[in-house]
Amino acid sequence: MSKIFKYGIDQLTVGKALDIAAGKLKGVLVPEVITKVRASNGYVQTIVASHTTVYGINTGFGPLCDTKISEDDTRALQYNILQSHSVGVGDNIPEEIARIMMITKVQALAQGYSGVALSTLERIIWHIEARITPLVPEKGSVGASGDLAPLSHLFLPLIGLGHVWYKGQKTPMEVVLQQEGIAPVVLGPKEGLALINGTQFILAFAVKAVQRLYNALEAADVIGAMSLEGLMGTAKPFDPRLHAIRPYAGNQLVAHRLKALVDGSAIMASHADCGRVQDPYSLRCMPQVHGASRTAWLHLLELTTIELNAVTDNPIIFSAEDTISGGNFHGQPMALPLDYATIAAAELGNIADRRCYMMLEGRYGLPKLLIEDAGLNSGFMIPQYTTAALVTENKTLCFPASADSVPTSLGQEDHVSMGSVSGRKLNQVIGNLEYILAIELLYASQALDFRRPLKSGPVLEACHNYAREKVSFAQKDRIFANDIQALHEIITNQSFVEVANEAAAHHHLSLNGIYHDQFGLY
Repeated sequence: MSKIFKYGIDQLTVGKALDIAAGKLKGVLVPEVITKVRASNGYVQTIVASHTTVYGINTGFGPLCDTKISEDDTRALQYNILQSHSVGVGDNIPEEIARIMMITKVQALAQGYSGVALSTLERIIWHIEARITPLVPEKGSVGASGDLAPLSHLFLPLIGLGHVWYKGQKTPMEVVLQQEGIAPVVLGPKEGLALINGTQFILAFAVKAVQRLYNALEAADVIGAMSLEGLMGTAKPFDPRLHAIRPYAGNQLVAHRLKALVDGSAIMASHADCGRVQDPYSLRCMPQVHGASRTAWLHLLELTTIELNAVTDNPIIFSAEDTISGGNFHGQPMALPLDYATIAAAELGNIADRRCYMMLEGRYGLPKLLIEDAGLNSGFMIPQYTTAALVTENKTLCFPASADSVPTSLGQEDHVSMGSVSGRKLNQVIGNLEYILAIELLYASQALDFRRPLKSGPVLEACHNYAREKVSFAQKDRIFANDIQALHEIITNQSFVEVANEAAAHHHLSLNGIYHDQFGLY
């Protein structure tokens, strides 16, 4: 692994955070950052020695902010906060999400405004590099003073407590320390607070959602184009002139992609003069609907990138004489775009379900229920029940968590963001969307087979062939859940989109046109 990322210096992006988590990129501390971290830690030591009252360094936390803590007790205070705030419940978050939490925390602390010791930062990096990942419960954060509960669980292992993934097993951290022959970190003043103040739980879910939703958006355009071909729709609504007079970048991108995907299609050419005036909205309005979801995704990407390089600790240490107890830990800046993106993801599923339904109706030369012997066979009737169920579940998940606030901390935290709920909920919706797209791909592949011997454009043909490697044409009823699962796998592992992109490159087709740069992860 030769690629290096310099924490606290380089700009962290969604793609780079994912690469560090996957072990494709190595995060390091360079001398310039080490100097800043040591200086910031020195400021904290000076504050403690001078007996100047600074929140979280020599005071209690939250509603106990007016309670002075003696110099002798400032270290014990940091251990107590990690233990008392570890109150998460529910299933553990995915290991990848926990790793992204550590990566984003290092990026925040490495900027030198948090007062942590260099040894603490180095131990977190050791956890990342050694792939010894803490177990973090999914529920318990209100996204206000940062993600207090999940971050407490994330950093319990630093002091020898909690559990981690170690060599593929859930293992108490005290056992890991014994086997690795190392001692727990000795936390100094403010370090516990610096570790648990921040939005890294919300942010890690946002990073993963940006990646997953991007893949879903790319797949939705390709699968939507396959459905268009199966339904003998027209490409006229994708004319760039139409979108130039309503120039949303997302709409223009999708229109360009759809037009490129069906250019050169024999299926499209076969019904050029069929007399059909216009298509239903789920075909005709793909640029507007998919495009609006692209715009929401882009907004989430922009704000996630800001948060990836932000300092969300409290208090902020500018010098021994200059500290500010503010609200950089508040999750609202991320909670709102996460909720917006949740609606965007749900809408992709809504319109895909409508295309599925249309392919069952027996219109435009397709057999009813997409099977030749309907009656004896139910054909593809029931998979659309699943899309209907998933679409409805997504609708129930679209209530914005950020619209609610429950006061905590005896009223000291009287407005909270609930952004942690927003982040988890968005990923749930994307998970349902991925299954909806798999079912649409199942339907579109079947519909295209009824257009043979006519073929579509080269990219869609490559995608159809790839889908057919996993799932065969259905001549009679079978267990369609197996088909759905097989197609779901090629969508979620991103290989379906990769096949489309490789086919486009091979045939010298641009699927992104002039809009690609602003719609990327890196």
